[in-house]
Amino acid sequence: MKKVKIGLIGAGNIANTHLDSYKRLGSECEIVAICDINENRLNETAAKYGIENKYLSVEEMLAAHPELDACDVCVWNCNHAKCAIAALNAGKHVLCEKPMAYNAKEAEDMIAARDKSGKVLMIGFVMRFSDEGRIAKDFIDKGYLGEVYYARAHYVRRHGSPGGWFANKELSGGGPIIDLGVHVIDFTRYLAGSPKPVSVYAAAFDNIGNRPELRNGVGWMPKDAKDTDPNTVEDFGTALIRYDNGFTTHLECSYDVNAPTRNAKELYGTKGGMDLANGVKIYTETNGFLSDVDVKTANYKDARDAFDEEMLSFIRCARGDEKCVATAEDGLVVMKILDAIYESARTGHEVIIK
Repeated sequence: MKKVKIGLIGAGNIANTHLDSYKRLGSECEIVAICDINENRLNETAAKYGIENKYLSVEEMLAAHPELDACDVCVWNCNHAKCAIAALNAGKHVLCEKPMAYNAKEAEDMIAARDKSGKVLMIGFVMRFSDEGRIAKDFIDKGYLGEVYYARAHYVRRHGSPGGWFANKELSGGGPIIDLGVHVIDFTRYLAGSPKPVSVYAAAFDNIGNRPELRNGVGWMPKDAKDTDPNTVEDFGTALIRYDNGFTTHLECSYDVNAPTRNAKELYGTKGGMDLANGVKIYTETNGFLSDVDVKTANYKDARDAFDEEMLSFIRCARGDEKCVATAEDGLVVMKILDAIYESARTGHEVIIK
């Protein structure tokens, strides 16, 4: 079995998460090189994972290593398209972290580059690869929920702005909507059969900010985040997303809000409803009685770390052994939804998605 030779574009926090998975999948792949514009971070990550070949630009890395089969893009959102297109133009398969791009136009440019190259362009929608995601998809595809018509997609942090580049709109494109909302928007749409979005009505707020005066720290921040970093993104966003088959999603996401932290992924169907906040629970009826099914996922024989499953899927796609299940087309649809959410929040009006 051929090992897939991979180059990492970006050496920050999510790159480290990907590298942890590649390390566990060592029989399947080889990390040949890594690049990052931050030399200190580059040296630190390269040393941690024993990567000898390191570069300060994607162009330099691609020129030095024509033998690369694939590249993994883990940079600021504003550079996703630039780096992915450079790798595709060099004839490499690409895994690009979520969100696919800074906006839908850049996502379209990435697809054009993919089509020209004939290579795989996979988007890092990791929730699809989680145990709960794979189990839920199996139940839904087998009809246990019937027709799925509504979803709650809530990714709410009470106090959880990671700061750094995440809170700098120029680099990130936005706050919790594009950072957290992207996960649950894609996940609920995917489970519902990937319908086409038709409209969005949304609101976004920056009434609280990142609350640096609080004596409680946030759960996670990038290593290079500082209190003096700009905070130019929304702290809370909500939206109603409608699809062409009537499926509707209620989105809530926040970095800072006066409400409990919660991660609600619920789907309502004609035969049953599903709650994925903590495991897999189905609410249905049995023999004329309302009944609850608590799916026992402990000791799940096919259990796998979500990022391991995602990286393995990318490796198999690069080898031609598997069809991509997190496509660039899906990424573009989600980018159109995200663009519409920000536009609706800005104007106060419904936005039609074409």
